[in-house]
Amino acid sequence: MKRKKQLIFTVLSLLILALLAILVVLLTPKYMRLTQKIRPMAYAGQFYSAERRELRSMVANYLDKVKPENAYNNIKILIVPHAGYDYSAQVAAQAYQQVSNQEIKRVYLIGNSHRHYFSGIATDDSQAWETPLGLVRVDENMVKELVQTNNLIKLDPTVQLDDHILEVQLPFLQVILGNDFKIVPLLFGNTSEQDYRVLGEILSQQLVPGDLVIISSDMSHYPPRELGQEIDQKTLDLIVQLDLDGLIKHSREALDIDQGEETILCSLEAVKTALVLAENLQLRGQILSYHNSGDIIGGDKNKVVGYGAVIFYNVDQISPNPLNQAEQSILLNIARETVNSYVNNGTISNFKIIDERLQVVQGAFVTLHKNKELRGCIGEITANQPLWQVVQNMALEAASRDYRFLPVTADELSDLDYEISVLTPPQIITDWRQIRLGQDGVIIRRGLRSGVFLPQVAQETGWNLEEFLNQLCVQKAGLEIDCYKNDSGVEISIFQAQVFK
Repeated sequence: MKRKKQLIFTVLSLLILALLAILVVLLTPKYMRLTQKIRPMAYAGQFYSAERRELRSMVANYLDKVKPENAYNNIKILIVPHAGYDYSAQVAAQAYQQVSNQEIKRVYLIGNSHRHYFSGIATDDSQAWETPLGLVRVDENMVKELVQTNNLIKLDPTVQLDDHILEVQLPFLQVILGNDFKIVPLLFGNTSEQDYRVLGEILSQQLVPGDLVIISSDMSHYPPRELGQEIDQKTLDLIVQLDLDGLIKHSREALDIDQGEETILCSLEAVKTALVLAENLQLRGQILSYHNSGDIIGGDKNKVVGYGAVIFYNVDQISPNPLNQAEQSILLNIARETVNSYVNNGTISNFKIIDERLQVVQGAFVTLHKNKELRGCIGEITANQPLWQVVQNMALEAASRDYRFLPVTADELSDLDYEISVLTPPQIITDWRQIRLGQDGVIIRRGLRSGVFLPQVAQETGWNLEEFLNQLCVQKAGLEIDCYKNDSGVEISIFQAQVFK
């Protein structure tokens, strides 16, 4: 009886071990690749490293060289290059680092097919895509919905397998997001000039919080270095201005230049889609980085390819990290102590600031009031120093170098009130009617003439939008009263401000 029980126990143990072994096999990536429809990595070892540890280290190193901008926290669209990592990955990292703290669950990867010509847009019914860093899941439900509800979008895995431009984006996403996201791959077939409008409208309705759109495109192809820089700068300016008609015209004009370049954007339809989407969602653009292959050591300067990084973000959430009460108090104290020390003793106070938020490079204005009347106001819109130092410098300027007033004297110090406006980076707009009165500060610029009004000026004066801009043109910029309407040479930029006093 005892032997019988031992035999039964042994058999059960062996069965359990066998089941565990089967389970381990079923859960291994190798088995998953055999039982699922996986798009294998096709360009590892060519455009990026095929070795897992080396690839992760390379991507992390690119990202570590980039400082995230605090001004952007709700980015919806990235435009990034897709050349070999040695050439373009550092530019791409400028954009990817900006979304490293966002919660992203689904990524629409969009480009123009580089090897196929067909009607419509190709997607992929694979369950996952493979890279040296592991498997990236495809959002099968979204792919199915897009194919079933839009004749434009079709399943064609062959097109996806033959192209590198979406695959090379995945390692960056895997490093910054881990494995908790899905992709929707989309490649234009290059035979229609209007498909981008349809896709732009589809995405405008489809995007939800947690979605990100990535446009994979290099820029000018094969002009000499200086001409490439000129062409690409104009391209980038048109993109962030959401000037779709201008971009289309520029793409045709660039092809007419007898210098050998093939195109200004190899994924032109994808970039045009981004512009439609950004306009529909009222996003604003920002150029983050640019260089071309001629800038690389040993790169051919006679035939270059351009690489640019652009983001589009929700302007209503432009300031993810506003100053708290303690930080505001520190800056107000810096402003007051600086002015007091300089006026009384002719010396500039030294401060030891350890607060990380105050070390962020950010523009600011300092405004002085005496008995509720303006006594001085000077600022720096685009800064190259830490915020606390900008505030110190501008406080000194407002008290002693505002040309509208005599320098502040010692007997005035106790009567001064201080107001600080911490600014977001300015963004160029193409239509003055986009300005939100009381929320946007505005910069008018033509040539060497420029003028700026802070957002609170509209509230303090009671002006409507046209009065606000008329006075900005005349008072600040020294231009015609309606220069913002009728002068094509006038550039209009807007910014937002956190104001405290």
